[in-house]
Amino acid sequence: MLYPVLLIVFFGLMLVYFRIADRYNIIDKPNERSSHTEVTIRGGGVIFPISCLLAACFYPQYLLPAIGAVAIGTISFIDDRITLSSKIRLVVHFFSVTLMFIALNAFALPLPWVVTLYIFAIGVINVYNFMDGINGITGAYTLVVLAGLQYVNLYVVSFVEPDLIWFPMLASVAFLYFNFRKKAKCFAGDVGSITIAFWIVFLLARLIIKTQDLTYILFLAVYGIDSVLTIIHRLILKQNIFKAHRLHFYQLLANERRIPHLMVSSLYAIVQIAIIAFVITCDQLSPAGKFAVVLLPLVILYIVIKSRLMLAVKKVQSV
Repeated sequence: MLYPVLLIVFFGLMLVYFRIADRYNIIDKPNERSSHTEVTIRGGGVIFPISCLLAACFYPQYLLPAIGAVAIGTISFIDDRITLSSKIRLVVHFFSVTLMFIALNAFALPLPWVVTLYIFAIGVINVYNFMDGINGITGAYTLVVLAGLQYVNLYVVSFVEPDLIWFPMLASVAFLYFNFRKKAKCFAGDVGSITIAFWIVFLLARLIIKTQDLTYILFLAVYGIDSVLTIIHRLILKQNIFKAHRLHFYQLLANERRIPHLMVSSLYAIVQIAIIAFVITCDQLSPAGKFAVVLLPLVILYIVIKSRLMLAVKKVQSV
């Protein structure tokens, strides 16, 4: 009974937020780097920090990561409204990740590992945010990753109370109802993409610590390959990687090839579903074998298809 009621609550909170956003003009205006063309409500992902906070209300032992999620969500919401200094954002990200690590007892690890974990966690959080550029992609991808984590949690190895995954999954469903559309009612904004990324990193970290199995990182393989190779591509082009751009693989598909946003978002989600299923069910391969089987085809497809997309773009621009 709890879950249907909670889903209704999330829908209600979204509708309340829309009224607030309309009143205070919390909107996203298209620019030359955008993948949309209409003014849309920004910050609909505020539902994600709320779901994390509710989880902590039911399970107080997870208060520290929930505080971290709310803190990182709050600074992201403010940044959605007024552009903040990157130093301020970094300080809050560092603070939130520190709370997460305290909850995970990560500081018992050797210092080099702790430093590596900080870089990885903050990197994944920001990568998740960079990938939030078209309708449906953040909500659909998040739902897939959380579903995979929940399957592992329920049927492979228990690593966290199920509600800590169910709650954000329900929030994703509510958000997708308004975002997975040709003309989205709202966007997640930094508050949504960064907060849910923080929570997913927390869940993945608990799972990896419990199982000592790094292959669960592949639950983020599609986003990871697109982001890392796009950064390398931009470095090759001698671009400032901290500035907005339209060179992600999904952006080229949606903007240059004019493939509908929802088809691209669904493609990313479906490919990630297949990878998650492979990681969970293929016990015959070693961890190195799993990484090779998953990452090599993704890298090859990215390079080959993106090269053709870029060539097509250059031909159009030269006409």
